[in-house]
Amino acid sequence: MPTILLTGASRGLGIEFVKHYAAAGWRVHACARDADTAPLKAVKGDVRRHTLDVADFAATTKLASSLKGEVIDVLLANAGVAGREATDLGRIDADVWLETFRINALAPVKLAEAFVDHVAASQRKAMVAISSRLGSIGLNHEGGRYAYRASKAALNMAWKSLATDTKARGLTCVVLHPGWVSTDMGGAQAPVTPPVSIAGMTRVIEGLTPADNGGFINYGGARFEW
Repeated sequence: MPTILLTGASRGLGIEFVKHYAAAGWRVHACARDADTAPLKAVKGDVRRHTLDVADFAATTKLASSLKGEVIDVLLANAGVAGREATDLGRIDADVWLETFRINALAPVKLAEAFVDHVAASQRKAMVAISSRLGSIGLNHEGGRYAYRASKAALNMAWKSLATDTKARGLTCVVLHPGWVSTDMGGAQAPVTPPVSIAGMTRVIEGLTPADNGGFINYGGARFEW
């Protein structure tokens, strides 16, 4: 039975990932600030719920310790925030910017750091972070979204280093763009539905090979410009 551990599991893309992998027969370690939400509790299958605030790094380390010996095939850093109060030039809230960085860029790295041995002991050896096209410097033609863009660009750079540093252990580390998805964060006007995004990203994850290590990949499978 393959095993996945993911963050931000109680809503948005996170709960859809939980549903997908549970239905596929995976063991799912579902981490969320509120792990007792009704939608998460209602998912059928081998779902282990863990209360985790990804910004609490000591809690992440504690969770990894409590799961010592548990093999994790896919580590999925999904939790994130939009940082909307640090979006426009002239109205950037520095505290929001720092919190956006803490959750979107630093928390995934601390998660990977805590669980690298669990993943290295697995068959699939995959570490995946949900990034965004908005983190691409080469594709930034619109401006704005300062904190969110910068946090995702930082995540991309950190994950690229992670890919290099863990290559000798056989890990495959990639960042995925889920599309502009109609979740609470993406908004109702977003053109991609959660089922379409999840179907694409899980297909990419399923097909990962060592050649993909260090990649920035769209939910449809195409490579993105850094």
